[in-house]
Amino acid sequence: MSKLSYKTVSANKNTVTKEWVLVDADGQTLGRLASKIAMLIRGKYKPNYTPHVDCGDNVVVINAEKINLTGKKWTDKSYIRHTGYPGGQRSLTATEMFEKDPTRLVEKAVKGMLPKNILGSALYRNLYVYAGAEHNQTAQTPKVINLNDLK
Repeated sequence: MSKLSYKTVSANKNTVTKEWVLVDADGQTLGRLASKIAMLIRGKYKPNYTPHVDCGDNVVVINAEKINLTGKKWTDKSYIRHTGYPGGQRSLTATEMFEKDPTRLVEKAVKGMLPKNILGSALYRNLYVYAGAEHNQTAQTPKVINLNDLK
């Protein structure tokens, strides 16, 4: 027998099956939540994971205002940005950013765990974060998933 009876399957844009997943962030720790969401968006929980293809799911996160940060991160963790002008470095603590928009904490945490390239930008567009329990993706009928069941 000259041919192998098994082959490595490499997913591409046409063979990927994307699903909609709903994640409840109520009572979850920010970093642990973000790492599992990043793996869902990346597609690492799927058997046909391919590193260079967007084979992950679309993730809807609700109750972003009910996340937890451990230790003194609410006051000590700072988010730094630069305006582009000389002396334009600005920083916000986690509490200040949370008061402005609680969804930005989750978005920044997940974005930092995605690849820093064109694929990472495309994957980031599969994330939808909402502060409350209502979301705009009801037409897609997302499947509710428990993050504690994922490893």
